[in-house]
Amino acid sequence: MRADASPPQAVILAGGLGTRMRPRTEHTPKFLLPVAGRPFGAWLLERLAAAGFGEVILCVGHLGDAIRGAMGERFAGMPLRYADDGPELLGTAGALRRALLHLAPVFLMTYGDSYLPFDYQAPLRDLRAHPGALGTMAVYRNEGRLDASNTAVSSDLVARYEKRRADDPPDPALDHIDYGATALRREVVEALPAGAPLGFEAVQRDLAARGRLRALPVAERFYEIGSEQGLRDLEAALTAAREGRG
Repeated sequence: MRADASPPQAVILAGGLGTRMRPRTEHTPKFLLPVAGRPFGAWLLERLAAAGFGEVILCVGHLGDAIRGAMGERFAGMPLRYADDGPELLGTAGALRRALLHLAPVFLMTYGDSYLPFDYQAPLRDLRAHPGALGTMAVYRNEGRLDASNTAVSSDLVARYEKRRADDPPDPALDHIDYGATALRREVVEALPAGAPLGFEAVQRDLAARGRLRALPVAERFYEIGSEQGLRDLEAALTAAREGRG
């Protein structure tokens, strides 16, 4: 078990099958899909390095060796560590549990297909400032626009979390969405069953129900490459920024 990380640690969940992006992801993991002339992972790691993170844990599974080969052991000065699901995909929370020995006492978890134009350290600062909380989740007031909203916010807490599909009937109470970055205490991961497939949504739902998950509102939209439209939107945003039009 490791001591607290300074500068801070980010954990990227990059082990999914990328089924919605087939056939692109049959031989290339989502993390390495080309976006605006570079592998997506290079854009994300560059953002984390610029935000001041000192270490990244990559939780890999599907085509994980390709990610290792492309990214190596260091990126933009940050050491990269890898935690592999093994022969059976463990889901997002199961992958975190597999990475337990690498985790700092407080760390930031994000997804290997999300690109977030905000301060990635903000959830960590919020969680450290509130010792009674177990997590701080960045949330965006989505109201069903970019994807199915899944979060109800009350004051500074996530009051309810419920993962939704785009075709589920709308629930007006769920007007926010998980932005894609959550600060967590390691004890949350320690409590998970080892080796069991489990989705992170179960953790979010449980922490919210217990009143232990804080909400950090973010004003600017998120980007993701889990869909063809999402990839096109991100590519347009990155291209505009590079050309000074953003």
